[in-house]
Amino acid sequence: MAWFRAASGVARSALRRNLSQMPHHIARTRAVPSPTRCFHSTSFRPKAAPVPRPVPLSRLTDSFLDGTSSVYLEELQRAWENDPSSVDESWDNFFRNFVGQAATSPGISGQTIQESMRLLLLVRAYQVRGHMKAKLDPLGLENWEIPEDLDPSLYGFTEADLDREFFLGVWRMSGFLSENRPVQTLRSILNRLEQAYCGSIGYEYMHIPDREKCNWLREKIETVKPREYSMERREVMLDRLIWSTQFENFLATKWTAAKRFGLEGAETLIPGMKEMFDRAADLGVESIVIGMSHRGRLNVLGNVVRKPLRQIFSEFSGGTKPVEEGEGLYTGSGDVKYHLGTSYDRPTRGGKRIHLSLVANPSHLEAVDPLVVGKTRAKQYYSNDTERTKNVGVLIHGDGSFAGQGVVYETLHLSALPNYTTGGTIHIVVNNQVAFTTDPKSGRSSQYCTDVAKALNAPIFHVNGDDLEAVVHACELAAEWRQTFHSDVVVDVVCYRRFGHNEIDEPSFTQPKMYQVIRNHPSALEIYQNKLLQSGQISKEDIERIRNKVNSILNEEFINSKDYVPRRRDWLSAYWAGFKSPEQISRIRNTGVKPEILKRVGEAITILPENFKPHRAVKKIFEQRAQMIETGEGIDWAVSEALAFATLIVEGNHVRLSGQDVERGTFSHRHAVIHDQETGEKYCPLDHLLMNQDEEMFTVSNSSLSEFAVLGFELGYSMENPNSLVLWEAQFGDFANGAQVIFDQFLSSGESKWLRQTGLTVLLPHGYDGQGPEHSSARLERFLQMSDDNPYVIPEMDPTLRKQIQECNWQVVNVTTPANYFHVLRRQIHRDFRKPLIVMSPKNLLRHKDCKSHLSEFDDLIGHPGFDKQGTRFKRLIKDQNDHKDLEEGINRLVLCSGKLYYELDEERKKKDRKDVAICRVEQLCPFPYDLIQRELKRYPNAEIVWCQEEPMNMGAYHYVAPRLYTAMRTLGRGTIEDINYVGRAPSAATATGFYSVHVQEQTEIIQKSMQQEPIRYPY
Repeated sequence: MAWFRAASGVARSALRRNLSQMPHHIARTRAVPSPTRCFHSTSFRPKAAPVPRPVPLSRLTDSFLDGTSSVYLEELQRAWENDPSSVDESWDNFFRNFVGQAATSPGISGQTIQESMRLLLLVRAYQVRGHMKAKLDPLGLENWEIPEDLDPSLYGFTEADLDREFFLGVWRMSGFLSENRPVQTLRSILNRLEQAYCGSIGYEYMHIPDREKCNWLREKIETVKPREYSMERREVMLDRLIWSTQFENFLATKWTAAKRFGLEGAETLIPGMKEMFDRAADLGVESIVIGMSHRGRLNVLGNVVRKPLRQIFSEFSGGTKPVEEGEGLYTGSGDVKYHLGTSYDRPTRGGKRIHLSLVANPSHLEAVDPLVVGKTRAKQYYSNDTERTKNVGVLIHGDGSFAGQGVVYETLHLSALPNYTTGGTIHIVVNNQVAFTTDPKSGRSSQYCTDVAKALNAPIFHVNGDDLEAVVHACELAAEWRQTFHSDVVVDVVCYRRFGHNEIDEPSFTQPKMYQVIRNHPSALEIYQNKLLQSGQISKEDIERIRNKVNSILNEEFINSKDYVPRRRDWLSAYWAGFKSPEQISRIRNTGVKPEILKRVGEAITILPENFKPHRAVKKIFEQRAQMIETGEGIDWAVSEALAFATLIVEGNHVRLSGQDVERGTFSHRHAVIHDQETGEKYCPLDHLLMNQDEEMFTVSNSSLSEFAVLGFELGYSMENPNSLVLWEAQFGDFANGAQVIFDQFLSSGESKWLRQTGLTVLLPHGYDGQGPEHSSARLERFLQMSDDNPYVIPEMDPTLRKQIQECNWQVVNVTTPANYFHVLRRQIHRDFRKPLIVMSPKNLLRHKDCKSHLSEFDDLIGHPGFDKQGTRFKRLIKDQNDHKDLEEGINRLVLCSGKLYYELDEERKKKDRKDVAICRVEQLCPFPYDLIQRELKRYPNAEIVWCQEEPMNMGAYHYVAPRLYTAMRTLGRGTIEDINYVGRAPSAATATGFYSVHVQEQTEIIQKSMQQEPIRYPY
């Protein structure tokens, strides 16, 4: 092997010259160096020569550990040989160690301290940069310059040194540097360094600032002998590779023109994943949640997750939707086959069973990442996996998306946060070396697509995708790392895409040279078969036997696919048994709570420990809350929310609230977690409702400053178990647009596309208070526009037959009373189905003098003092509060509005004594309350109809409400759509003005116009 290369570069020449001029042995008669040359703050003091003792490398805190300054080491040694007390004690011990070793090791042929240090630097260089010399590219197109610091001649070694023996032992180090390694020749050391670091796997781990973790990896990498698999293991790997390859070949033969985003060029992913899961199961993993994009998804579904092949083939033939709809057979709109998910139990090679679930996802690459992590965390909670060793998330990425999509970092960023960690995610990058048509040099600024993971101190294993055994080893090592250190790890499978982005794409348009090579490149299966055949460990007949078995099963499943009838939807895991799909009627339930329970939990959430010292303002807030509970008067927004959470918890439900600053609340209203002003200790009243309450049963957590990943995490969390109220709150409502992909691709359409229900609740602070364009609107119009109810058809509204909410994709509410907020939160749990809830939550109503409720509005007693006002459940529409009769012919204007604007309208009405104006609040905008709107239209037969909103005309609810209001009017003969009068801001590009004076003027005009004497007659 050619170890030595011609030196190049000015710096390299200078370093070589400096090394060559230095004597091996330096006389100890030189002058004491000046203190300015000392390492750190060395103090000069007379002392006896210290007894040599080992020094951990972690204490050698200068540039030695960077492996960059041999010159400095030589100068340091000169100083030490002249006077040991002139260098730092750690270096003194270091040099003494080597002197001692050289003196007591007769087998070492004249090894000097300088040579020992240079050899250490050489080993260090391989550990740090060996991956840059590794043979990672199966196509051989990689043209990286081999780092100069991997050349032994840089460290003063020559050909003559190759057969000299050297000792490398360093105290408390592993691998090549461990003290129990035998004396070796330089040639054998270099051979093993090359085998360990420059073969088919390139290891990046020296960025990890933890010696224990680095030593663990060194023990795995720097083994005395290269790894070898038994013949039995090799047969299993071969079988799995044949399955992976033949599956793609079969699909290509049967559906030549179909998009399937096949795995050709990366077939080793399948045996790698299966071996990883087998190893994980041996280490205690019981459930794995997988997220991945479309490339190779069908192969993973069929060969890893074990989705029935006949079902996959049936989907290729377009046969997934039942011919006749029926009870329990809701199929929604469906999605393309390479977006679908599923879950199955599969046996492992070690005789265990492991549950695998592949999460459905859209074409938005990496968007599924936080959902997988959230779902994994939920599985850990419900299975009491406090050690986080039984449930693991595995994410499969593309090279372009892993480097390019911001949600990757946002998700990585959650990995060590206390309320988001899952004990480590395993990341596998299917590195095609091209993203659709974009070369890496145009797709990222870093050398590797995986460099973002270094921010998390995750080890990264780059592996040549054509080397099956290397892929398997890297995958198994990743599983071992995750189970040992409970942190993220990355396997970068460097492969290629035999066809284009999909099978009907032409890649040679943009990568002609790459695809010239690919056309003549053997498959991973051919390479591995030839390797086994050459070794004599397997015969051609054995290979043919496996191939025939696989083809026989594929053909049999294809025949059966023609008669395949889809089973009942498979999203219902055990937790979801008994929940209704959209075509099944779910009985409407009351959400009130027994008065005695309200009192009991109300006291629990308002009392603080005796010795706890909160901030005086917070103490006053809790004293006021206690009085609210005691008297039943003036319940505000924060208390109503706490009561909703508390009552759900005592009923046995899990409640989780997360988002930016949710513990205190953006507007300093919630105070779910309070802080002792002297000790800093935290106290959460909702954690103390039950005896021995699980500390996670109520979870409230400030999140990282991320919307996309945190909302995705909570969505994934909510999908695991329906018996939980999971909420995400935006700091301000408009910040939700940072998570628009989650709303568009998952939350609004997930049930329709993938039959996955979720009861996730999203709180978006909304309201025009003069805070400018970024803190006023939660973009209500976007959520309403994504609603799928037909504006021109009134659905069945009879309470016993109504399926309106079940058939709608989500609910959008703009609630105006604490009691109604309490009931809408509890309604999320007290029903036989789950549906997302979007809440336009208030800001100034949090402390508004009139936005209060009586405790009786929260209970379940029919005829109670609050019954007439609230009833025992959520009110979709709140009628006028002036005690109007069922028919009020004297009312000449009916103002319909939503949200906090009601209180401003009501105040103006009182001011102008407009008893001829009725104001009704539409609390639930979607699905539209046709029955209650028609009730109010009948109540006021002579009233002109006004829709009033704060938002500009092109925003807010106007364009959603108008056609639905017209549909309600038309069936009653109340006029045309032109009879709906609009009062609100004019159309605008920005959501709100940035000038407070302009805001006040606009708001005043809206209020006054709504209450003007003359008819409004909009728009003419």
